[in-house]
Amino acid sequence: MRCARGPAESDESSPTEVTVPAAHGRPSIKDVAERAGVSWKTVTNVIHGRDNVRPQTRARVQEAIDALGYRTNLFARQLQEGRTRVLALAIPETTMPYFGELATRIIENARRHDHLVVIQETRGDPEREEEVARGTRLHFADGIVFMPVTLDPETVRSCARAIPTILIGEREGGSEANQVVIDNAGSAREAVEHLLQQGRRRLAFVGSTGRPHGTGFLREQGFRAAMAAAGLEVPAEHVVGVDHYDRASGLAAVRRLLAAGTDVDALVCAVDTVALGAMHGLRLAGLRVPDDVAVLGWDDIEDGRYANPTLTSVAPDVDAVAEAAVTRLLHRIEHGGEIEGLTVGHRLVVRESTGGPPPEPR
Repeated sequence: MRCARGPAESDESSPTEVTVPAAHGRPSIKDVAERAGVSWKTVTNVIHGRDNVRPQTRARVQEAIDALGYRTNLFARQLQEGRTRVLALAIPETTMPYFGELATRIIENARRHDHLVVIQETRGDPEREEEVARGTRLHFADGIVFMPVTLDPETVRSCARAIPTILIGEREGGSEANQVVIDNAGSAREAVEHLLQQGRRRLAFVGSTGRPHGTGFLREQGFRAAMAAAGLEVPAEHVVGVDHYDRASGLAAVRRLLAAGTDVDALVCAVDTVALGAMHGLRLAGLRVPDDVAVLGWDDIEDGRYANPTLTSVAPDVDAVAEAAVTRLLHRIEHGGEIEGLTVGHRLVVRESTGGPPPEPR
């Protein structure tokens, strides 16, 4: 009686000299197996990166794949797995530097797990965000990494339970299930404490959104808490709203502050792009940064590192955000259910805009 051979035994097969695939155009797994002298199951194990193949056999199979120009039939693989191996990334704006950097890191992480990423820009529009949350236009994706801006927390949570979704950014404070966040309120307190240590007392927050949830709201809350802890009041005119998180809104906010005669010696801006616009507005008004007014932002974007003066910023661990978002989403796709939220680290990078040292020459 002949026993079926296991993976280790099939690995011992000797290679057969085959220089061309069968006459049907595109090479198949069977063509690769014939050239490498192994079973088609061994070829499948190599393609999927499984560890039950000996190194010398893996090398032989890879040589056959390269020689024949074999490519995986993605459609057949998708049918077999019942998945598309496509992830959706929904972000407010592709033109914002932080979101662009985050998207790049997420794409890199997804690629390492053999997944593609499709990007959906929501522009912070409630209808677009609801379409994303309900998977209306992203039904082809196995799961979604989503950074909502306008949706209320309960809508976001309910949708994240209905379709595999990982949320980036806090909604009400703290890390909940299916979320990857930084400590927005805590980092705001650190930012204010830094400015107070520099002798600043008349601080203003630039970046209020008027919404009782989300990143900007939590940073504003942290700002207010730190000021209260220092025994300092926050007059209404020291919290300035913006229409968008961009440079133009930062410039407009400074112009409103100066036109109203508001006396400030430091600006805590919700994001770096707003801070850069604010510094431009101060410069146009003849004010010096940081001598007259210190400026601080969030995200540590590249533009801030090359600004004049260089911009002090709260730097989230973007690599950790991207890796956690992808791995947690794949876990939800594979196993279902919810997954514990994660708060990733951040650090305050002190530069010239708040009295830090000039950058070292390169």
